[in-house]
Amino acid sequence: MAPRVPRGRRFCTVGGVSGGGVDGGVALGVGLPVSGPWATPAGVRHVARRAEELGYASLWTFQRLLSPVGRDLGPGHASVLDPVLALTLAAADTTRVGLGTATVCAPFVPPMVLAKAMATLDVLSEGRLTVGVGMGWLPEEYAAAGVPFARRGARFEEYLRCLVALWTQDPVEFYGDFYTVPPAHVAPSPVQRPHPPVLVGGTAPAALYRAGRLAQGWIGSSGHDLARIARDVQVVRDGARDAGRDVDAVRVLVRAVPDLRDTPAGPDRRPFQGTAEQVRADVAALGEQGVTEVFLDLNLAPALHAPGVAPEEALALADRVLEACAPPAG
Repeated sequence: MAPRVPRGRRFCTVGGVSGGGVDGGVALGVGLPVSGPWATPAGVRHVARRAEELGYASLWTFQRLLSPVGRDLGPGHASVLDPVLALTLAAADTTRVGLGTATVCAPFVPPMVLAKAMATLDVLSEGRLTVGVGMGWLPEEYAAAGVPFARRGARFEEYLRCLVALWTQDPVEFYGDFYTVPPAHVAPSPVQRPHPPVLVGGTAPAALYRAGRLAQGWIGSSGHDLARIARDVQVVRDGARDAGRDVDAVRVLVRAVPDLRDTPAGPDRRPFQGTAEQVRADVAALGEQGVTEVFLDLNLAPALHAPGVAPEEALALADRVLEACAPPAG
């Protein structure tokens, strides 16, 4: 059974994603406030409601557990809300817009803990959740979570299989090299059947292939080389094809950090920099290369983290971007 379509929305071209299409193709989402001065209860509620009102397809969060001393991860990673709790607050103030994590580092908690949290959010949101997961890359976070850094790839693949088993089997029973679930009933089950869509983050070819082979799609990072995106999308689709999955149903999500300007940016501009028309053109160009979803994420925008920026100023910037780049009505 296909994932449930949130009430009052429509599919674009991607199974499991509703509304927010750009030129009838790419679904357009928004990064929920989780980092910086706008990451407040009022900010989360405001952006969630405004994105739904404007017809965006989805709201997305990301995870950062800590910022190691002596390592500069950038201001967008200095203070980050828990991604699932932030989505839960947004879910309570909305009824239609999709909800997703891009991403949570799955190995930092046992599969049973993540399966329960995500099933609960899928129930509370009435089937609006997409579970974006990665295996993480920061050794300090692995150390703080008490998880060995070695054999990350093998651990993550087993994690994905265990997660799906917890959502789809009753009773569930799982025995692997890293995780064990004794025979048990696990409830409640997610609303979506057979389970909420799972998207996998990563940049290496093995990670791209894994996303198509074991999940419903792939999440590209804000720093991903968009010049090679078509080739990388093909690797994801190859993984799906080799696993006997429907290649046309593969989802490809890209995080975009917009730099909205009143006048057109010049020929040396970076992607998503310039007027709203230029930003929309960049989104459409990604669609031509196989990307199915893009979300505009101000959490990593330098303007939001400039010294002295107050929460109300950050939200005013967010409103400007959301309104200027909103998907076409209807």
